[in-house]
Amino acid sequence: MRHSFSLFSLAFILFTGLNGCINLGPDYQRPDLDIEIPESYQNDRSEQTVGPVIEDRWWQDFGDPELDVLVEEVLKRNWDLKQAAARIIAARAQYVQVSADRWPQVGFNYDWDKRRFGGVNVGRGQTITTHQLSFPALFEIDLWSRLAKGSKAAWDDILVDEENRRTVAQTLVAETINLYLQIEAAERRLQIADESIEAFERSLQFVETRYRRGLTSVLDVRQARRILAGAETRVPELQQQLGILQQQLSVLLGRYPDTRPARPQPADYYRRPDPVPTGLPSKLLLRRPDIRAAEARLEALTQRIGAAKAARFPAITLTGSYGWNADGKDRLFKSDSVIWNFTRGVVQPLMDAGRLKARQRGVEAQYRQAVSDYADTVLNAFAEVEGALLTRKKQLERRQREVKFLEEARATQRVAQNRYIKGLSEYLDVLDAQQTRFTAEDNLALVDLNILTNRVNLHRALGGSWAVPEPIVVKGDGPFFEFKTKDTTYE
Repeated sequence: MRHSFSLFSLAFILFTGLNGCINLGPDYQRPDLDIEIPESYQNDRSEQTVGPVIEDRWWQDFGDPELDVLVEEVLKRNWDLKQAAARIIAARAQYVQVSADRWPQVGFNYDWDKRRFGGVNVGRGQTITTHQLSFPALFEIDLWSRLAKGSKAAWDDILVDEENRRTVAQTLVAETINLYLQIEAAERRLQIADESIEAFERSLQFVETRYRRGLTSVLDVRQARRILAGAETRVPELQQQLGILQQQLSVLLGRYPDTRPARPQPADYYRRPDPVPTGLPSKLLLRRPDIRAAEARLEALTQRIGAAKAARFPAITLTGSYGWNADGKDRLFKSDSVIWNFTRGVVQPLMDAGRLKARQRGVEAQYRQAVSDYADTVLNAFAEVEGALLTRKKQLERRQREVKFLEEARATQRVAQNRYIKGLSEYLDVLDAQQTRFTAEDNLALVDLNILTNRVNLHRALGGSWAVPEPIVVKGDGPFFEFKTKDTTYE
C-alpha cells in the first residue's frame, strides 16, 4: 500500500511539475488597435472582392515558362531564404533547450578512489580501494508555470521565424518576377531605341539625298544628324540598365552575376490583367505572414511576462541520488552497498535589489513595444493593398491616354512627312514628330511595366498561400549540417 502511494505521489509531482499548477501570467488576447476596418477596400470596386483569394502559382497567368522556372529556382537556391531556414533550426534547438528544464534531469556518476594509510593510524600501510556508482537527479516542480510559459514562448519564437521565412519567400518571389518584367521592359525599350535609330538613319539618308540635289538646306542635314546622335546616346544607358537588372536577378537565384544580349520582344506582348480578387480587409490579418509573425511575437512576450512574474515566487526543487558504494568491484552491486538520498528544497529570493521586478517590468515594456510594432505592421499592410489598388486604377487610366497619345503621334508624323515632301513645312517638323512618336512608345512600355509590376506587388500585399517554401528537415550534426525543405509540420 505504501509502495502504491509513493508511486501515485511521484506521478502527481511529475504531472504538476510538467504542466504547471498556478497560472500567474496574463493570457494572450489579440490587442484592440482601435482601427476601423472597412467592409471592402476603398480602391477596389470590382465584383470579385469576396471571391477566392490569391491562388497558388498565380504567376503562371503571365504564360511564360521561363518565369515559372525562375520562381522555382529562387525558392530552392536563394541564400536569404537559406539564412531564414537556419534561423528556424536555431529556434527549434532553443525550444528543445528551454523545454528540457521541465523534465527531471538525471545524470551518471562513477568515482574510483584508491588510497594508502600511513602514520600511527590503525591500518598503517594498508591500501583501500573504493568504487561508487550513482545516478543523481534534479527536478523543479513548475508550481507557478514559469517553465511551461518559457517553453511556450520558445515555441512562439519558432512560429515567428517560420512566418518571417514565409515573408522572405514571398518577397523574393515578387522581386524575382519584378526583375524579370523589368528585364523584358528594358529589352523592349532597347528595341524601340533601335527602331528609332533606324528610322532616323533613313531620314538622314533622305535629307542628304535632297541636299545633294539642292532641294533642301544644310540646316536640315545638321538637324537630322543631331537627332540621330541623340537617339544613339540612349542605347548604352539602356544596355547598362539591362545588364544591372540581369545581374541582380542572377544574385537572387544564387548564381554568378552575369549578363546576356537582349532578346527580341513581340509587339503584342501586353494583355490587360484580370482584376485580382482581394477578399475582405479583415481577412488580411490572417493571411499576411508579417502580421502573423508580429502577433506570434506578442504571444511569446505574453508568456515571458508570466514567466518573469512566476520567477518572483518560491521555486520548489527535488534532488536525489541512488547508487552503490563498496570497497571492491565484486561488492559494488550488493544490497548492503546501496546508497541513496532525497532532498526537497524551497528557494525564495528575499533581497535582490529589485532585479526580478525590474525584469518583469522590462518584459512588459517589450510587450508594449511589440503592440506598437503590430499596429504599424497592420496599417502598413492595409496601405500597401490600398496603394497597389489605387496604382492599378490610375495606371490603367494613364495607359488609355498613352495609347491615344501614341496614335496621335504616329498620325502627326505621317502628316508632317507628307507636308515636307510637298514643300509645305520644314524638316524640323518631321524630326520633331518622329521624336515625339518614339518617346510615346517608350513611355507606353514604362506604363505597361508599372501595370505588370504593380500586379505582382498587389499579390504580395494581399499575402495568401502562394510562394510558401516547404518546411525544413535537418540532416547530420555539427556546424556543417545539411538541411533541405521536406515535410515537417508545425502545430
